[in-house]
Amino acid sequence: MPEPTKKTVSAFTKKPKTQTAETGATVIFEAETEKPDIKLRWQRDSKDIASSYKYTISAEGNMHSLTINNIVQEDAVGYAVIAGVSKVKFELKIKESEVKEPRKAVSPDPAVAEPKPGEPKEAPPAPTENSAPDTSGTVSDGSAPEGLPESHQPDTRQDLTGLFTEKPQSGEVNVGENITFVARVCGESLLKKPAVKWFKGKWMDLASKSGKHLQLKEHYDRNTKVYTFEMHIIAAKANYAGAYRCEVSSRDKFDSCNFDLVVHEARATDGFDIRTAFRRTSTDAGEDSGELDFSALLKKRDSFLKTGLRAVHVSAEPDVDVWEILQKAPASEYEKIAFQYGITDLRGMLKRLKKMKKEEKKSAAFLRKLDPAYQVEKGHKIKLQIEVANPDAEVKWLKNGQEIHPTGSKYIFESVGNKRFLTINNCSLADDAAYTCVIGEEKTVTELFVKEPPVLIVRNLEDQMVMNGERVEFECEVSEEGAQVKWEKDGVELTRDESFKYRFKKDGCKHVLIINDVTKEDCGHYRVKTNGGQSLAELMVQEKQLEVYQNIADLTVKAKDQAVFKCEVSDENVKGIWYKNGVEVKPDARTHITHIGRIHKLTIDDVKPEDEGDYTFVPEGYAFNLSAKLNFLEVKIDFVPRQDPPKIHLDCMGRTAESTILVLAGNKLRLDVPITGDPAPTVVWTKGEKVLTASDGRVHVESTKGHCIFTIEGAERQDEGVYSVIVRNPAGEDTADINVKVVDVPDPPEAPRILSVGEDSCVVQWDPPLFDGGQPVIGYVLERKKKKSYRWMRLNFDPYKETTYEAKRMIEGVSYEMRVYAVNAIGMSRPSAASQPFVPVAPTSEPTGLCVDDISDTTISLKWRAPERIGSAELEGYGVEYCKEGSDEWIPAFSGLTERTSVIIRDLPTGEKMQFRVRAYNMAGPSLPATLQQAVTIREIMQRPKIWLPRNLRQTLIKKVGETINLVVPFQGKPRPQVTWIKNDEPLDPKQISIRNSDTDTILFIRRSERKDSGKYEVQVQIENVEDRASVNIQIVDLPGPPQNLKVVDVWGFNVALEWKPPKDNGNCDITGYTIQKADKKTMEWYTVYEQYRRTNCVVSDLIMGNEYVFRVYAMNMVGLSPEPCLSKDSAYIQKTGIDYKPPSYKEHDFSEAPKFTHPLVSRSVIAGYSATLSCSVRGIPKPKITWYKNKMDITNEAKYRMFSNQGVLTLEIRKPCPFDGGVYMCKAINDSGEDIVECKLEVRPQVSKEDIKK
Repeated sequence: MPEPTKKTVSAFTKKPKTQTAETGATVIFEAETEKPDIKLRWQRDSKDIASSYKYTISAEGNMHSLTINNIVQEDAVGYAVIAGVSKVKFELKIKESEVKEPRKAVSPDPAVAEPKPGEPKEAPPAPTENSAPDTSGTVSDGSAPEGLPESHQPDTRQDLTGLFTEKPQSGEVNVGENITFVARVCGESLLKKPAVKWFKGKWMDLASKSGKHLQLKEHYDRNTKVYTFEMHIIAAKANYAGAYRCEVSSRDKFDSCNFDLVVHEARATDGFDIRTAFRRTSTDAGEDSGELDFSALLKKRDSFLKTGLRAVHVSAEPDVDVWEILQKAPASEYEKIAFQYGITDLRGMLKRLKKMKKEEKKSAAFLRKLDPAYQVEKGHKIKLQIEVANPDAEVKWLKNGQEIHPTGSKYIFESVGNKRFLTINNCSLADDAAYTCVIGEEKTVTELFVKEPPVLIVRNLEDQMVMNGERVEFECEVSEEGAQVKWEKDGVELTRDESFKYRFKKDGCKHVLIINDVTKEDCGHYRVKTNGGQSLAELMVQEKQLEVYQNIADLTVKAKDQAVFKCEVSDENVKGIWYKNGVEVKPDARTHITHIGRIHKLTIDDVKPEDEGDYTFVPEGYAFNLSAKLNFLEVKIDFVPRQDPPKIHLDCMGRTAESTILVLAGNKLRLDVPITGDPAPTVVWTKGEKVLTASDGRVHVESTKGHCIFTIEGAERQDEGVYSVIVRNPAGEDTADINVKVVDVPDPPEAPRILSVGEDSCVVQWDPPLFDGGQPVIGYVLERKKKKSYRWMRLNFDPYKETTYEAKRMIEGVSYEMRVYAVNAIGMSRPSAASQPFVPVAPTSEPTGLCVDDISDTTISLKWRAPERIGSAELEGYGVEYCKEGSDEWIPAFSGLTERTSVIIRDLPTGEKMQFRVRAYNMAGPSLPATLQQAVTIREIMQRPKIWLPRNLRQTLIKKVGETINLVVPFQGKPRPQVTWIKNDEPLDPKQISIRNSDTDTILFIRRSERKDSGKYEVQVQIENVEDRASVNIQIVDLPGPPQNLKVVDVWGFNVALEWKPPKDNGNCDITGYTIQKADKKTMEWYTVYEQYRRTNCVVSDLIMGNEYVFRVYAMNMVGLSPEPCLSKDSAYIQKTGIDYKPPSYKEHDFSEAPKFTHPLVSRSVIAGYSATLSCSVRGIPKPKITWYKNKMDITNEAKYRMFSNQGVLTLEIRKPCPFDGGVYMCKAINDSGEDIVECKLEVRPQVSKEDIKK
């Protein structure tokens, strides 16, 4: 009979109800469960809610509550609470509250209150960590209050999607105090971290204004999955007041919020109009007429007052020189300084500044400065180098403005001559900073970029075995959100096709490959790759096979009884059709067809003779059927005398006394035995000598007219045996025996044993189960799984008859476990215990290149190379063995293994022939041996001494005085030769020169060379009477002495003839030239006339009449100029001729040219994550100054961009752009003759896979 369906009972005794609340209020939803300690799930728009600052979830006994704090308009959605299978939905409605219109700020002048677009504004500079927020007043999150300026209205560029869970609120602060604005974004539904921008007014991006008075911070709470963004304003100034905007975006989602900052001052002073503080010196009309006169600004500036809600006061400050500040500041700070000091005519300011700008002097402290930027990978080290002009100068290194002190091995300071080094070891992301080297008042700055580590696979793929037509999901987890991965099948990259066979899914760090409707063709190895690793898994697809757990049995029933055909199959979703004698059976009043889970029943009530026949059940979609026969028992009643002895009619049931009844363990056993006799006989059931009664727990005995019924509820193994039924009446008695056998699934086998492992296979063995369940074991089913996985994968679907099995297609290097099921005609046993974990690995290949490196009377040196194939298991080491020639007894050369690829074996018998071999070991054991081709005789072989003089020492070695000399001369020879050094046929001075000898080379070392160290050095190696020699010439050079006897030979017109002699000391090398200088005796300022002049006489021309000159000469060799010059003893006077020379007047040609772009910028569309460049070319005289802008914002000092200029070709490099780097880029060229601009649009497209395109 089909089981009656149960009515679903709710788990809640009190359900939460829909509520209405005002914005900013707190709402509590309560629920009461029937049982205590039931776990509930709260949902918002079908997404689970976790406890956070926004939501508070509490539970006490059977009372549960959800509290929503600080309600905003976006909270008006549907909510639900779930307990088990019970789900209750409710809503939160927002009641609109009246919003008062704020008072408008009274500004004495629009130009002061709100600068026009395009004019510079000063950003609120940045905060300290201990900033104290001082906010009061809020703005409704629904819509902007009426009457706010246009800049305060919400940004409507895109539909707002409610990314904010907490928006920054308007606030007030006094001058000099701190304030913090906070925005929070829920990251539960976001695939990657959202991008947040803070603006002042409509266009000023505050990200580039971070500094002393402005700090932007952010952090992520992994428990609540909430991003918090903070803007700290420290020591607020009056001009920080105004409208601000916070924008957040994540892929296709966007949201923004406007808020105000009001700045108050403790005392008020007379106000004034800032526009009167500057004027032009010319009264002519025109924008650029005259020069700006900032004298009013450079004097004492009075503070001014804005009346109304935003009362802002500026206190008086001491006199400052704006031009001095601008001259010292970099060009990127001009806009900020101009806004701070109220300068609005930037063009006029730049013109005047250029006239005042002095030529930048060459650095007096640095010979070589730091490069603009350096890059290093995380975990590596980097060395920063500078050259100083003064070797004794004191150098300081700063990191982000803080002095670096030597601590441990992190920072290493070095000083070598004029060079200074800073070495940073084991670089981390914390070392990504700006570094400064300071010498006195001068400094050089660079920026260090630390490259992020590669993306690693945190959770690997798992093997899967599925049935044909099912859906498969391969899932892995990587170390970073938003990382790019590549999927492959058998080495071929997978892409999304039109049939949507493959789908790729990303969820934070999780990446999923979905395969729909798998077939046999989808079998294979699937691999996921990142730039830091890969993971491999196998997919096996099996055809669907339907197993029959219980077959339908033949029935013999009497009239008016009930006939039930029952079968059980493996798939509960399979439907079927019942047939009687080939005709489909239709349900009616007497015939019932039921399908509950895996059980199919055909029930026939009130059986009639026409119901007799063959009944068949055919599962849909499978080519087999289950058949049974229904026999109708017709009872004939004959008249018998009243005294009729009892009779048991076992033959009427189709059984005989020798027949055995099989019953499945756990099923119900019912024996219905027909009996006759008059008067009605008494019935006794026995098992052995024990009489069975109705009070025996699971045993029930009952008698009816013409029947005796014996029932056992839930048959067990101990119920098996011979049951006897005895019937008696006054006319006699009758006895019959019934043999009952209880059958069950087998016991699980013992844990399997792993006999051996291979590269991708293993051999597993197990013992048969101790109990076969009463039916012979027909085979076994095996499963395997990775050790860290929970999913078992079946290796065979058909029962395997042997107890030894070779499992294949495993991944080398991955740990696995095995288990076994036993199968008989009843079904499959419980699984065995898992085997010991094992790793399929194969031994490595044999080592290569085994050879003898050296040999002596008792030792031998062997070397070899690593195996060509190592496999996935780590190489543990090498084992070396030897044996005497003709023997098979291999003796280990040493205990254990060695990781080196060379070894010296000692204490060998002299003169014996020995054979050697090497084997590599890993987890799988030793590899095949690598053996020498022939036996080796242990005897030292004499080798003639030979010196291998390096190529650089075959010619004269030239060194400067004070340099270190380190000569390494290799040689060969056995036994170890005797080494001797001599210089100019004399022995060396051990105090000045050090000699170190080894078996293969000799080293000559001079720590600080001198002129006397020059000469010919000879080295000799000798073995007995055999020797070899080599010589090395060393020349130590120094600066030359001054030339001699400089004299004036002749003077005529504007010319002077000079003559001198070479210096006595040439510095031990040739004189390469002379430097001649002249000086007027009035000023005695020396000017160079000739450099690298090779002769010892010259003519100095173009001298000035009426002046008297003296001369000096320096000698020069390969080391440099002589320390002292040779001065002329006589001076030369240039006589005046008395003729007035009037040079013709020429109009000087003006070569200046305004900048003009000869090749414009070209709009581009690039892919996010790949560096892009924008190029153009410009000409102009003098060389124009180049400035790059993005969306009219100066990006000169942005670390993300690099600017290059080469022969008028300008290039802007954008490092790894993201979609928010798109916009309008402009290049401006300015010189004294004018300016020119060129611009283009850059579109940054996100990386889109083919599957996203098809979606």
